[in-house]
Amino acid sequence: MITLENINNNLAEAIKKSGLTQVEIAERVGVRQQQISCYMRSQKTPGLDTFARICKALDLDPADILCLND
Repeated sequence: MITLENINNNLAEAIKKSGLTQVEIAERVGVRQQQISCYMRSQKTPGLDTFARICKALDLDPADILCLND
């Protein structure tokens, strides 16, 4: 079963593995660094538009983050 917790964990892991700083990711995505920090700590889940920009900025397959390839 796909849960919001799984999605948040996958997103946080992808951000960590990107090799970019939170500031660099925030600049690429167009949000504040604090937002990226909240996503990494699973305190917040990005809106769909922000999620799409994160995937594009980090060259991620959204299906992997959304647990659709499991």
